[in-house]
Amino acid sequence: MIILFLNCGSSSVRYSVYDWARKESLAAGLVERVTMPGTAITHERPGKDKVSFEKECKDHTEAVKLVVDTLINKEYGVINDVKLISAVGHRIVHGGKFAKSVLVDDAVMKELKEISDLAPLHNPAHIMGIEAAQKIIPGVKNICIMDTAFHQTMPDHVFMYALPYEWYTDLKVRRYGFHGSSVLYCAKRAAVLLGKKSNEVNVIVCHIGNGASITAVKEGKCFDTSMGLTPLEGLVMGTRSGDIDPAIPFYVMSKTGVSPDDMYNTLNKGSGVLAVSGKSADRRDVELAAEAGDQRCQLAVDMESYRIKKYIGAYAAALGRVDAVVWTAGVGERGPVIREKALRDLEYMGLEYDHDKNFSALTKNAESEITAPNSKVKSFVIPTDEEIVGVEDIVAILENRYDVHTKYTYIFEDKNYRNKLRDELFAKEIAKKPFLLKAAVNVPENIKNLVK
Repeated sequence: MIILFLNCGSSSVRYSVYDWARKESLAAGLVERVTMPGTAITHERPGKDKVSFEKECKDHTEAVKLVVDTLINKEYGVINDVKLISAVGHRIVHGGKFAKSVLVDDAVMKELKEISDLAPLHNPAHIMGIEAAQKIIPGVKNICIMDTAFHQTMPDHVFMYALPYEWYTDLKVRRYGFHGSSVLYCAKRAAVLLGKKSNEVNVIVCHIGNGASITAVKEGKCFDTSMGLTPLEGLVMGTRSGDIDPAIPFYVMSKTGVSPDDMYNTLNKGSGVLAVSGKSADRRDVELAAEAGDQRCQLAVDMESYRIKKYIGAYAAALGRVDAVVWTAGVGERGPVIREKALRDLEYMGLEYDHDKNFSALTKNAESEITAPNSKVKSFVIPTDEEIVGVEDIVAILENRYDVHTKYTYIFEDKNYRNKLRDELFAKEIAKKPFLLKAAVNVPENIKNLVK
């Protein structure tokens, strides 16, 4: 069973192809500058050279066609016939009321269009992607993987805002949360590493990338999360402001004449680490500049890590008991500086941070523990795998055995689950950097033997 997975942005189409029978990724890539001059595709396959070339795509239909044509290309494709694709999955940033992945039909499309205003930067592009797939691969089943679905277990006193109640009933204003597939994967993998069932653990999952969120997972279910109606609320992010006094935009607009649209754009694309540092949203660049003495970059690092620490403390109080703090996504997986500053001095809650382990966890290909052996609360670095969550949801829907995650067991909840490609890449890494094994956990013996 071959699954094509699409993540459509306003001017881009990310894709991946997964072979369920072999349990491995066949290819992944990105079409950039869709609707603009200079459209280009980058196509990657495990163990083979990257393929890149330009081809104009005036809309998402042409972009999806480019993806399909690339996948069946005789020279660098990975399948022989488009008919081998069993289903097309679509990552939907804002899934509104949907509590699980769903097969696309007229009712689903109607609902997605009705909630487009809740995610104007994302959902319209997702809808175009679905319509493009329906046109380019007629008859294939399309399935939506909702980024908000995991968070639908939040109680009302957590997801509600202290605003006029009619805004909730009439306008659907409430906290929805995002990064749901990533949090689901990491929470369930943390349970495996703890030797427990997912409904037995309380974990705090820090998904720290350009977009960043923290989620409090209680007994395997979302209890609270930092992002809200939109992905703007919560942490200091790459270009998003996160939590601010809501009066600030009104004050600045009254003083400067900035329009509401420009203010919205500034809060989403011109704030966060980029604005504070004055240099970049890339934490690697900012940390290097801070180390060299740039005070604004140091301020950006301090602000981001402090906001994370504050949320960890708040969610520890909300959960009552914490079994683990999990780090994932680009910065979470490969940002030891941010992790260290956020985890220091948490001994009061039973978490004893280990500096050497933290700075040994410099890989995106291995699960690692970065706390001391006697730490009552563990901290893990877990490379996220949103693809396997989406693919398994799709396969289960096609086979009529799917249900909400609280009633469904994923293949990666098995303690013996392995990611073949990730193991191969990690083996190559430790052959050159044996120190990576210091923090890594759940490593096969054949990989450990590489350093002996």
